[in-house]
Amino acid sequence: MNKIERVTLAHGSGGEPSQKLIKELFLKEFNNPFLSPLTDSAILTFGTNRIAFTTDSYVVKPLFFSGGDIGKLAVAGTINDLSVTGARPLFISCGLIIEEGFEYKTLEKIILSMKKTALEAGVQIVTGDTKVVEKGAADKIYINTAGIGLVMDGIELQRERIKDGDSIIINGTIGDHGISVLSKREGIELESEIESDCKPLNSLIMAVLESGADIKFMRDPTRGGLAATLNEFTNGMEWGILLDETEIPIRDEVRSVSDILGFDPLYIANEGKVVVIVSSKDKDKVLNIMKNHPHGKEAKSIGEIVSSPKDIVALKTVVGGTRIVDMPSGEQLPRIC
Repeated sequence: MNKIERVTLAHGSGGEPSQKLIKELFLKEFNNPFLSPLTDSAILTFGTNRIAFTTDSYVVKPLFFSGGDIGKLAVAGTINDLSVTGARPLFISCGLIIEEGFEYKTLEKIILSMKKTALEAGVQIVTGDTKVVEKGAADKIYINTAGIGLVMDGIELQRERIKDGDSIIINGTIGDHGISVLSKREGIELESEIESDCKPLNSLIMAVLESGADIKFMRDPTRGGLAATLNEFTNGMEWGILLDETEIPIRDEVRSVSDILGFDPLYIANEGKVVVIVSSKDKDKVLNIMKNHPHGKEAKSIGEIVSSPKDIVALKTVVGGTRIVDMPSGEQLPRIC
């Protein structure tokens, strides 16, 4: 691959260009045992405690969309990044970069949304920072959050524990967030409004982990969608993934808009979904737990781990064929998180 000369929108997509930037610059220069696994949160050990630490920045446009806003998104996203590493989220920071002239009432609305989301999830916003830049130097407001949580005792979520025959479960429909933001941004009129799935998933994930089910690994499929997340799972491993297209839950409205605009829902970001790799013997247990939780009523088993072809994500299609699901190579929908 060619050397990167300039940063493009694709480098923030969560796909192949993002991975190239991370590995060739950030991982190369910052490399250490805590960073190198490239999980959603770093796992730090202090005595007998394991602490999960994560950070993320939010630049979504528009700031408000059906089902959420940049404030809710920032808190929920950080909570989910902690939760998928097996941690109980506890504390969050809030860093704001605000453009000069931004309306106070709008800022207040965003802050109240962050407060509400944090309260509902049982976490506290405990520190922060505010910077104001000249008009035109930013697009209204950007938010950075960091989060800290305690990893549950006995939980070891590692790709290395995944093996042939394990099941892949998702807690609901894909593509809702990306299409919700896009339709609002572009003024697309729909018969029924598509609502973002933006929400904190810590209570759902904790219920799954506390069940005793043999959970191998989990991630939230945000930038780059389900396709990017599953390709990160298989990268460099001695096994692959086979998905069943008929089992992947997609709302009709999301499928229709995606078809019209030429998007593939597999590559569209989600903000309230978790992908769980679980031993096949515990698949039904996890599905039952999810379906009895408000955030998992549409949970489905969408595929399995296979011994061959290794290092590949494949999709068994509706018509009976099989196609490769590659890592996304560009940015389908910029500024959606």
